[in-house]
Amino acid sequence: MEQLIAYLNATPALLLAFILALGIAAQWLAWYLKQPSILFLLILGLLIGPVSGILQPDKLLGDLLFPFISLGVAIILFEGSLTLQFHEIKQHGSVVNRLVTIGPLITIVVIAAAAHWMMNLSVQISLLLGALVCVTGPTVIAPLLKSVRPNKAIRNVLRWEGIIIDPIGAIAVVLIYQYIITGGEDSSMLLFGKIVLTASVLGLIGAFVLANLIIRHWMPDYLRNVFTLAYVLLLFTLSNAIEHESGLLTVTILGVALANWPKFPRDHILEFNESLTILLISVLFIVLAARVDLNALMGVGAGGVLVLLVVMLIARPLAVFICAHNSILTLNEKLMISWIGPRGIVAAAISSLFAIKLQSYHIEGYDKLVPLVFLIIIGTVLIQGMGAKLVGSLLGVREPVNNGVLIIGSNPVALAVAESLNKEGFDVVVADSHYTNLSKIRMAGIRTYYGNPVSEDAERNLDLIGIGHLFAMSVDKELNTLSELYYKHEFGSQHIYRLQLSAEQNASERNQKQHQFSSRLLFGDTVTYSRLASMLSRNARIKTTNLTDNYTYEQFLADNPQAIPMLTIDKKNNLHIITQQTKSKDLQEVKLLSLVEPLQEEN
Repeated sequence: MEQLIAYLNATPALLLAFILALGIAAQWLAWYLKQPSILFLLILGLLIGPVSGILQPDKLLGDLLFPFISLGVAIILFEGSLTLQFHEIKQHGSVVNRLVTIGPLITIVVIAAAAHWMMNLSVQISLLLGALVCVTGPTVIAPLLKSVRPNKAIRNVLRWEGIIIDPIGAIAVVLIYQYIITGGEDSSMLLFGKIVLTASVLGLIGAFVLANLIIRHWMPDYLRNVFTLAYVLLLFTLSNAIEHESGLLTVTILGVALANWPKFPRDHILEFNESLTILLISVLFIVLAARVDLNALMGVGAGGVLVLLVVMLIARPLAVFICAHNSILTLNEKLMISWIGPRGIVAAAISSLFAIKLQSYHIEGYDKLVPLVFLIIIGTVLIQGMGAKLVGSLLGVREPVNNGVLIIGSNPVALAVAESLNKEGFDVVVADSHYTNLSKIRMAGIRTYYGNPVSEDAERNLDLIGIGHLFAMSVDKELNTLSELYYKHEFGSQHIYRLQLSAEQNASERNQKQHQFSSRLLFGDTVTYSRLASMLSRNARIKTTNLTDNYTYEQFLADNPQAIPMLTIDKKNNLHIITQQTKSKDLQEVKLLSLVEPLQEEN
C-alpha cells in the first residue's frame, strides 16, 4: 500500500485521472442504486484521503488548490442560480412559497442559535453555518423520493422546494459571508455596501451583455456554451479584482438575471453546465472530503451531535409547520416533510471554500465550520435518508408501489388509456412532441411532457417520482424502441410494455425476437394499435368491471366476446397489465379495465 501511495503521489497526472474515475464511478453507482451521489462521493473521499492517505489535496495541488475550489464553486453557484425563475416560486402553492422564503430564515436563526450556545461559536460563524445547512437540494431529494415513494402531496412540496431553494440558499450564504468579512460593524457597512453594489452592477451588466450576444446571434451556436463558461469565470475573477470577495455574489446575480431574462436560451446553457457541474462535483467533493480532518470531525463532540439533532428535530419541523399552517396538508404529511431534509453537495463545497478564505481573517471558530457541515450532511443523509421508508410507513403516507404510468405517445389510443387510468386515481404522465395532441390531454387534467422523451431535457425536467410503468404507445416504432431502452433501468424490464403496431405483428420471427428483450407486449400479442384505434372510432370506451366470485372473468368474456381486457387493479390498488403471460388466477377479485364497444354493452 505504501508503494502504491508513493507511486500515485509521484505521478500527479495518474492521481488526478484516478480521482476523476472514482468520481464518475460514484455518480454511476448512485444512478444504479438510485441513491444520492453525495453519499458515495463522501465515502470515497474519506477512504482515499484521511483513512488511507492516498490523496493529499494540499500536497497534490499546492497553490492551485484554492483557485481550483474557488472556480469550481463559482460554476456550481452559477448553474444553481440559473435554475431560479421567479415565476416558479409563485405557481407551486403557498406551502412551497413559504418554505423557500420564510423557511430558510427560520432555519438559519434556529441553527445559528443552537451552534452559538452548544458549540460556543461566534455569532458570525453560527449564522454562516445556519445559512450553509438551511437548504436541501434536488441532487439529494430526487433519489430519496423515488426510493421512499411518499404520496403526491408530499412529493410535490419536497421536489419543488429542493429545486427552488438551492439558489436562494446560495444567495443567503454569500451575503452572510460578505457581511462577516467586512466585520459587521458600522464602520464596515460601507465596505459591505461596496461589495454588494459591485456584484450587483457587474452581475446585471454582465447578464445584459451575455444575453444580447446570444439572443441576437452575435455568438455562433457552437461557441455559445464554452463562451458562457469562460465569461462566467472571467466575470468572477474580474469582480474579485475590483472588490475583494465579491465574485461569488456576482456570478450568483448573473445566473438569476439570465434565468429570468426574456427569450434567453437558458435550457441550452444548462445542458452544458449541468454536465460540467457533475464533472466538477465528482472531483471537487472527493478532494474536499479528502481534506477533512477525522480528528476535527470527531472533535465536534456532543455539541456537534446536539446541533445535528436540532437541525433534524427542531429547525426543520418548526419551519415546515409554520410554513404549512392553514394548508390542506395533514398532520402526518407535515411530519413526513419535516423528516426529509438531507443537506447536499453545495453546502460542502461552499463551506470548504469559505473555511479556507476565513483563515486570513482570523475569525474565531472558522476551523469548526467544515467538520460541523460534514457532520450535518452525513447525519441527515444517512439518518433521514435511510429512515425515511420506516417513518413514511409508520405515518401511513407512502404509496404501496410506484403505480404511476409514463405513456409515450399522444394519439387517441394513448389518450383513452391515460384518461381511464387518471379516472381510477393513478398518476399518469404523457410524453410526446405533438403539441396539439398534448393540449387535449392536458385539458383532461393529465400531466404532460412536451418534447422528446429520450432527450437530456426530459432527463432533467420529466418528473418520474411515483411513476413505475412505461407504456410505449407511439405510432413511431423507433421512438417506442428508444424509449424502452432509455427507461429500462429506471423502471426495470418487467415494467416496460410496448403496444404492438400492425407492421410489427406481420414482421418475421427474427425481427420479433429483437424486441422481446426490452419489453412485454401491451395487452397481449394479438392486440395492435390499429385494432384499438378502429374500435375507438366506433365509439368503443374503456369500461370498468368488478370481477367477483359471482361474476367471474369467464362470464365477462362470455358477455363481451369482442372486448379487449387491458388492465386490472387489485384490492391494494396495485396496477397490473394484462399480457400474454397473464394467468386466470390473476383475474380473480380484481377491477378489470377493458375496451368494449357500445353494442356489446347493450348485450
